[in-house]
Amino acid sequence: MVGQRFRYSRWDGTQSGFDFDALDVLAELSDDLMYHGDPASALRRLMHDGFEDRDGREIEGLREILRKLREERQERLENYDLGGVYDEINSELNDLVDSERQSLDDRSALADIELADPDLADDRRRAAENAKATTAEKHMQLDMLPQDLAGKVRGLQNYEFESQEAQQRFDDLLDRLRQELVNQQFGQMADAMSNMSPEEMARMKDMMAELNRMLEQRANGEEPDFDDFMESYGDFFPNNPQTLDELLEDMARQMAAMQALLNSMTPEQRQQLMDLSNQLLEDMDLNFEVSRLGQNLQQMFPDAGWQQGYDFSGFDPLGLADASSMMRDLSDLDQLEQFLRQITSPQALAEADMDQVRRLLGDQSAASLERIAELTRMLEDQGLIQNKEGRLELTPRGLRRLGQQALGELFKRLSADKLGQHNIDVSGIGHERNYSTKPYEFGDPFNLNIERTVGNAIRRSGGGTPVQLTPDDFEIERTERQVRSSTVLMLDLSLSMPMRDNFLPAKKVAMALHSLITSQYPRDYLGIVTFAALARKLKASELPEVSWDYDYGTNMQHGFMLARQMLASEGGTKQIIMITDGEPTAHLLSDGRPQFSYPPTMETINQTMAEVMRCTKAGITINTFMLDPDSGLRGFVERLTSLNKGRAFYTNPETLGDYVLVDFIEHKRSIVRGR
Repeated sequence: MVGQRFRYSRWDGTQSGFDFDALDVLAELSDDLMYHGDPASALRRLMHDGFEDRDGREIEGLREILRKLREERQERLENYDLGGVYDEINSELNDLVDSERQSLDDRSALADIELADPDLADDRRRAAENAKATTAEKHMQLDMLPQDLAGKVRGLQNYEFESQEAQQRFDDLLDRLRQELVNQQFGQMADAMSNMSPEEMARMKDMMAELNRMLEQRANGEEPDFDDFMESYGDFFPNNPQTLDELLEDMARQMAAMQALLNSMTPEQRQQLMDLSNQLLEDMDLNFEVSRLGQNLQQMFPDAGWQQGYDFSGFDPLGLADASSMMRDLSDLDQLEQFLRQITSPQALAEADMDQVRRLLGDQSAASLERIAELTRMLEDQGLIQNKEGRLELTPRGLRRLGQQALGELFKRLSADKLGQHNIDVSGIGHERNYSTKPYEFGDPFNLNIERTVGNAIRRSGGGTPVQLTPDDFEIERTERQVRSSTVLMLDLSLSMPMRDNFLPAKKVAMALHSLITSQYPRDYLGIVTFAALARKLKASELPEVSWDYDYGTNMQHGFMLARQMLASEGGTKQIIMITDGEPTAHLLSDGRPQFSYPPTMETINQTMAEVMRCTKAGITINTFMLDPDSGLRGFVERLTSLNKGRAFYTNPETLGDYVLVDFIEHKRSIVRGR
């Protein structure tokens, strides 16, 4: 079989990297998972804060998207003014009235010319005089037009225009205003309502009446026949709603936006627009049904924003059409913000209208929400978390990966000289790596290190393809003899640990140590004991969810007792690694209850040291890692190490992992050297 051939090219910075995958997500969640042990809360934190993918692209979190929503709303309110709704209409009305006055003046001027002719026939003179009187009367009618918008429109509707051009402009203006009002009130129905004949308008009225009847049926506990309604009137709804609720929700949204426009106006502006709307819709014989529908929808959708209003403070005037569009945008921004604030899990974001998000906030925000919505599914598909009885939990694979990430993070922080200074004298053919290499010599196990071997060949040949290997290029991995050891990690979970920011680093070390032993030293034993007021044994699978104890006390005595019992049945060298930030302040009473005292009593110290003696007699070494130790802890640990002959390390949250990791590996190597 012929193998596949692949062609590689040099990275030039323009190529797109790999997609963000489930392991990247877990890495982003690792600190939260270790601190709280709850995948759901960790995912919520990631959802709110956002993150960067492996190509450095920002995935916006809800906090950033909500900030952009607020800015979008504020920008609209600070830039625009609703006074333009009337300025635009008034300006057009004034222009056509001026045009009409000009026609009247032209006709009056012609009549004056005719009347100046002494030979003008009587019938022509009477016609000219009538024209003069008519134009004067019409000038008076125009002078008497009301100043309010609705009154001016009503007056012009009853006026007989002299100018056909002015008449046409007025008719076109009314048609446009009706269309804009209908569009604001009914949204998707607006196109179907444009340019309707009287017969079609009557059918429209019947449709509205039927819709109101269906709403009243619903209020009475009956189920309306939506399919029959759509069969009769579906042509009014080009968006083809699938349910009555969908249709009504869209109409409620439109009508609530119209009400928000009214709420945002001054009382004078509001009254003018309401009068104009009532007048124009009354002309269409729809006013009653529209008012009835609005009342029904308010009862059905009380949270649609009927009371919402906006404080516009800008100078750019909005016309009626632009104002209607602006109110829909503001309503959409409000609803999107309300939706996002109620989200409690990433998967719920799948219900967001991404087209709307894209229209309001742009492609990046929409893409970010789409990526975040996939987080939970990605982790579940890769077997890293599972939904168990409605609760998200780490799977065994997720637990292993979390430990590997903690271990990798610690190894990354270790500088080369920290590991390099721990030289070993004994090498063997065991299968435990010691993370160093050597040139191949005849008789060595052929554990080839590919990276170093190919690197040697490239350095020797100066580059180019294909790479030619020679025996001098071979470099192999050193291995250590396998010697079994047994370790119990004692982890302080007293309240001082989180208070001093020591909890997360200590828990990371526990996860990393578990990963190191299970992956690199599978024959070794690792037990875990946590201690606060009381101590308890902990399974590795429980590590992610373990948290600190709110009961006061640092009961090392109980911890040493459990650790000694766990190691009693294990073979090999035995050690206890204790991570703590305080001296012992509690011990067990004869009835098994903890006795707490601070400062610690001599009874607590003596009981604890007695347990240290039992560990020492059992051949158990105690190595203590002290986080930000005070004088009391230092004094106690000095007595402990003097008695047990273990080691003491003074460290801090930043260097704790380095100390534990290096010491554990050095401990393994010292066992090899001592055999």
